[in-house]
Amino acid sequence: MRIGFNCALEEVIGDSYTIDILLSFGHLPGSIPAYVISPSLKSTQTHSRELSASTAAQKLKPNMTTTTPKYEVLVVDDSPVYRKLVQQILSGPEYSLSFACDGYEAFQMYRDKTPNIVITDWIMPDFSGLELCERIRSEKAFPYTYVILMTSNTEKDGVVRGLQAGADDYLVKPFDANEMLARIGVGRRIVDLHRRLEDKSAKLEEVARTDVLTGLPNRRAIEEWANKEVKGAARHGFPVWVVLGDLDGFKEINDTFGHEAGDTVLRTFADTLRKLTRISDMCGRLGGDEFLIVISHVSADNIELAINRFRELFAALSFPFAGKSISISATFGVAGSESGNLSDFDALVRKADEMLYEAKRAGRNCVRVAKLS
Repeated sequence: MRIGFNCALEEVIGDSYTIDILLSFGHLPGSIPAYVISPSLKSTQTHSRELSASTAAQKLKPNMTTTTPKYEVLVVDDSPVYRKLVQQILSGPEYSLSFACDGYEAFQMYRDKTPNIVITDWIMPDFSGLELCERIRSEKAFPYTYVILMTSNTEKDGVVRGLQAGADDYLVKPFDANEMLARIGVGRRIVDLHRRLEDKSAKLEEVARTDVLTGLPNRRAIEEWANKEVKGAARHGFPVWVVLGDLDGFKEINDTFGHEAGDTVLRTFADTLRKLTRISDMCGRLGGDEFLIVISHVSADNIELAINRFRELFAALSFPFAGKSISISATFGVAGSESGNLSDFDALVRKADEMLYEAKRAGRNCVRVAKLS
């Protein structure tokens, strides 16, 4: 027999006392876990059931002496009694519980909190647990959520429908505390697996966007970020500049002192560039001895001053190679717009490359700027 309480009863069923009364009048199934019943029923049978269920729950709970992750659990049921039961069963510190009375509230909380586990009733006032499962699975941008569907329907067709709708597991009402904890344990293992996969994916994504030698963003990362920045400049009308930098005589360093010396120069240039680049701008390595910087909100006069300051700073450094003190210079080409009236990052790169070659023809160790609008 399904319990038909609604959320309005939550105010009068906030403790286990009401559950005692309902049990005494036979309104709840006798198999509901007894350890949620308050001490107001003093019979020996009740006391024995309390000890039995409590001991079973403790055996299935993890050893809390070790560090365990926190699991966000959303419980969805229009019955305040069943919400209270789940709250009692999942009372451990490893769980952070949220509660919803209907499907609409549950879906809003799901989008706000992105819980690790959702435990939802099948039949609810507005839309069913099946529809909630389908809506959760349609949100592809969210992390994976393990869904357990609670139902009094024990027919195979009903179970199959629930799993097809997106549920990972199901629990038959009235449920046993041990079974719920065991099924939650399965969900936790799946959640942990997804956490590890997401962590590894994030690390792989970072590696895919990072230049191994210098630790700067690589060409792929630069292009993705810079295209957004150029579109933002066009939309809001702020200045944006693309700067190409190239080390002078780098091949001679490699040929004379070896590739290890060349790598030292590249890393030093990258470190210096990183330190002088604002957090709102971006610098990266395109490949070889060529680097790129994207700078915004700077006037044409100031962009040339800024790049010349960096050029002079790097040229003042010395590298102790083979008992000699070696200084290395760099040449820069700059292209951009003070009004941000641009739409093509690749066109900016090509123009900056033209300015770079113009600077090299002018004797190297200098800066050339092209203002496009």
